[in-house]
Amino acid sequence: MDVCLSSEQPPLHLQDAPRTPSGRFEPAPAAEGAPREEEEGTGGTPGDTNNMDPSLHGLQQFVPTDYESYTQEHYLFAGAKIVIQESIESYGAVVWPGATALCQYLEEHSEELNLQDAKVLEIGAGPGLVSIVASLLGAQVTATDLPDVLGNLQYNLLKNTLKRSAHLPEVRELVWGESLEQHFPRSAFYYDYILASDVVYHHYFLDKLLATMAHLCQPGTVLLWANKFRFSTDYDFLEKFKQVFDTTLVAEFPESSVKVFQGILKWD
Repeated sequence: MDVCLSSEQPPLHLQDAPRTPSGRFEPAPAAEGAPREEEEGTGGTPGDTNNMDPSLHGLQQFVPTDYESYTQEHYLFAGAKIVIQESIESYGAVVWPGATALCQYLEEHSEELNLQDAKVLEIGAGPGLVSIVASLLGAQVTATDLPDVLGNLQYNLLKNTLKRSAHLPEVRELVWGESLEQHFPRSAFYYDYILASDVVYHHYFLDKLLATMAHLCQPGTVLLWANKFRFSTDYDFLEKFKQVFDTTLVAEFPESSVKVFQGILKWD
């Protein structure tokens, strides 16, 4: 699977930062005497709590066995610098190509989607880039994933949305196909958008994933699913997805083999 990780970078000057098609940008060198990011209290080296914003203490429940696996990736979406802490020790702690493609789609269609104050849930949020962008665009976001990566997810969300978003994102555990009505009862939860990126690959939980997608959708809910298509099983899932959802291909990113689909749950 495609992973592109870079080492921690010095502080960025957004006006000088050329954005790549993936949403990543290359930081311009800091001017001599300029404060480093760890001096600004916005991050520092991964795992270093001495310079961390006090509100972020205690959130790093995901701790890799090898601290050298920690990296920080830099993105520019919704007019904001976004810094994502990642670790290649976990699939759920890495930003995959579908996530950057979905962020680009959300940004380019923000007025059409009317994300301001919209209720949004992300399935398989990973390190949180998509949820962060949706939050910066004004949505009320619930980011979900498996329990082992929730600490890193919440750390990234708070670091990038605190005092920058109208609505602070919520983090919740979601195990595909398990206790859905108990934890997300349809009578109590309604979402305008369900977001998912690169949740389909070669694993054994595709039927549970589809059941989870269907459960979270109600009349009026729009599901946006972005995926890099790698295996024949990805296309098999797409065919099953089309049986459950009225499906429209809304964007393609040939350079990364990512497609973005819109799904509306069939009710007949």
